[in-house]
Amino acid sequence: MNKNTIAKVCLVGVVLFFATDGFGKTNVIAHRGYWKTEGSTKNSISSLSNAQKLGIYGSETDVHLTADGAVIINHDDTIQGHDISSTPLAVLKTVKLSNGEALPTLEEYLNQTRKDKKTKLIIEIKNKKDTLLEQRTVRAVVNLVKKMKMSKAVEYISFSMNACKTLLQEKAGAPIAYLAGKDGALAPAELKKIGLSGLDYHHSVLIKHPEWIAEAHSLGLTVNAWTVNDSLVIRKLIDLGADFITTDEPVIARKLIVN
Repeated sequence: MNKNTIAKVCLVGVVLFFATDGFGKTNVIAHRGYWKTEGSTKNSISSLSNAQKLGIYGSETDVHLTADGAVIINHDDTIQGHDISSTPLAVLKTVKLSNGEALPTLEEYLNQTRKDKKTKLIIEIKNKKDTLLEQRTVRAVVNLVKKMKMSKAVEYISFSMNACKTLLQEKAGAPIAYLAGKDGALAPAELKKIGLSGLDYHHSVLIKHPEWIAEAHSLGLTVNAWTVNDSLVIRKLIDLGADFITTDEPVIARKLIVN
């Protein structure tokens, strides 16, 4: 192999190194996509596409079930005066996001995910007061993901243990992590006993209980911290060995990991 060939191989290696999230233990997940760019907004197709262009591990989003059983992308239970669970899809599709895009469906999101499966779609099943609605939402989501043969391209998260257990019952075929804030966090051993894949906790919980990160890893569980936008906190969690950082600042987080 001559010097020119060796140089080319090295260059390709460097490009691949920076084009993927394979440069460290900690990976980046864009919270509601990478939306801090011109012409984009949270939970839009463009925010997902932007996250894919960054080459990061994942792009997080939120799902709800419509009155007629479709799965829609949105953070809150309502949008522009419409209660999603009691509104049909046809009405919701008339809603425009702040950047002019139509309110997306999960099917549209999965079609975009298919264009670059290196960036996982992290699907949050929103918790509801109505546990039956939660279960119907889980089934609708899992059925659609399986129908589109996208189980290997997604992961699931939820603040609702009911939703997490329903995902297990439905044999979702993808990792399932339990979400928790400052209250409601369970020790890793409890999550392992339930059969979950990981924990997804507010960053303050993991900084308060750094031993949980090592414990989770010893049990084969993954550790995700949300929503981390402060550079000092991101650095701290990298040092503690968190597997994932969910952030509104994916570019900054990625640079900190590289460095």
